[in-house]
Amino acid sequence: MASHRKWSPTGTRIAGIRTPALATAALTSVALLSQTANAAPSADSKPSIEEVEKKVDDLYHQAEAATEKYNATREKTAQQRKRVDSLLDDVAQRTEKLNTARDELGSFAAAQYRTGASAPDTATLLLADNPQDYFDQTQLMDRLTSRQKVAVDDYITEQAATTKKRAEASQSLQTLTTTQSALRTSKADVQRKLAEARDLLSKLTAEEKARLAAIEKKKQEAADRKAAELAQQQAAAEKEAQEAAAQQQTTSATTSTTGTTGTTGTTGSSATDSSYTAKADKALAFARAQIGKPYVWGATGPGSYDCSGLTQAAWKAAGVDLPRTTWDQVNVGTTVPLSDIKPGDLVFFYDDISHVGLYIGNGMMIHAPKPGAYVREESIFYGGESIIHSVVRPA
Repeated sequence: MASHRKWSPTGTRIAGIRTPALATAALTSVALLSQTANAAPSADSKPSIEEVEKKVDDLYHQAEAATEKYNATREKTAQQRKRVDSLLDDVAQRTEKLNTARDELGSFAAAQYRTGASAPDTATLLLADNPQDYFDQTQLMDRLTSRQKVAVDDYITEQAATTKKRAEASQSLQTLTTTQSALRTSKADVQRKLAEARDLLSKLTAEEKARLAAIEKKKQEAADRKAAELAQQQAAAEKEAQEAAAQQQTTSATTSTTGTTGTTGTTGSSATDSSYTAKADKALAFARAQIGKPYVWGATGPGSYDCSGLTQAAWKAAGVDLPRTTWDQVNVGTTVPLSDIKPGDLVFFYDDISHVGLYIGNGMMIHAPKPGAYVREESIFYGGESIIHSVVRPA
């Protein structure tokens, strides 16, 4: 008679118990994993040149983001320091006024004591921190002259104002201390990331450095081709616009001969374009004069620059004040599409808007690229089109 017991494949789990075959395999795997974990790292664990390049690029990007944070914090620190100094000056002036009012109250109290108009302890209370309560309770205000009442009122007013300003100064000092701590943290963050990048590069052999340079050159050539394509597209668009304008002028001339008059509506736009071009030319002239100067994080010139420090200084030369950081500069002016980009426009990069360059035309820009590099002309596609965040016309 055939057995009705179901067949179970070797090595499967039955009711929570492993069969011998599965247990043997598991033990073997554990042993192998243990040997692998205890083994010394092999030569194959060294990162490839492509991995080193990506890691270094990422570190430089992170360092730039940290630099913008440092710039923002340093600017905030300077503003808070000015506020603290102003508050302390105000407190000193109010304290002087308070002391004057206190002295005047003291002279009134002394006079009342000499004439017997008040008890000896009244003089002490008149000089207390809050004599108003005593006046209210004893109705001494009724026995003071109008001049004396004014002195008391002035004292109480100055006392309240001085107390308030002292509290504000104390709070501002505390905020300043916190901001200075954040500034030190941001600075350390930048330095740490740059040190890590330098360490990675220092470990490359001469052959590896040559391969890395070849990769960079290949990327630059691709970026230059992309810039040339943009230049061709813009040239074609400009030619088309010129032909359309010529056609419109012809049409307007024909219309005027038939006795119909009208305006083209382009005069105001032309004037605006001309004004922007004049300012942009000044900004570009300044930027070109900085080519070859080193990138230094947090620098605003004249001997070195970071990316936003350069664009701020360039447009300042054109009479336009830009904020210090990329995060603020991106909000100044008008955002325009990449296809409509003009010389002088600001090109922002990455999702965190941590880099900026000054467009000069033909798909190229002047920028302070990264630590270890110098202000230079470069394609706006140096990192690919995908990293371009936005284009802003600042004036």
